[in-house]
Amino acid sequence: MNRCLLLSAFLLSSLAYADDWNLAYDREGIRVYLSGVDDSPYQQFRGVSTIKASVRTLVDLQENLRVACKWLYACAQMRLVEVDGDSTWVYLTTDLPWPTLPRDMILKVSTERLDDGTLIRHLQAEPAKLPEQPGLIRVQHLSGTWIMKPLGERKTEVTYQLKADPAGNVPGWLANRFVVDAPVVTLRTLRAVAERQP
Repeated sequence: MNRCLLLSAFLLSSLAYADDWNLAYDREGIRVYLSGVDDSPYQQFRGVSTIKASVRTLVDLQENLRVACKWLYACAQMRLVEVDGDSTWVYLTTDLPWPTLPRDMILKVSTERLDDGTLIRHLQAEPAKLPEQPGLIRVQHLSGTWIMKPLGERKTEVTYQLKADPAGNVPGWLANRFVVDAPVVTLRTLRAVAERQP
């Protein structure tokens, strides 16, 4: 077993069995777990759902950025910046409730494929990739993963995990709402779109 496969297996087992995650939501076939982050007042989330669609369908819905922005929570705009092998850079702006100012971010998305058909997308903020834009607060720190594990021909377990510092002044009530609403709305909407695909 090569080092990359060992690392991936360790990552997946860590995600599945970390004991500092607390179940915060369990309805509609979506489970959301929350966990504290060292040196940050913001919690990280992990949303898990089973979707009646293939990994290929879900990948297509992620790679079509115009469509992806419609199912990704609080996305206002998304566009491609650069592609280099298995890494893609995407520029994204947010549409969050008042009184929060809109954010923007540049995400590096690195794709990894496992032997069992699982696809992992690692997300990492790269704030210096593009010049800052007036009127937008640039997100400096964000990391996360999408894990799409096939359970059958048209059945996939999807895990969406994210930790971020939104930068600027974010009211506590909004930050607390975001860590539950973001995975719930994203997974619910993605599932609805994916399960309508032929």
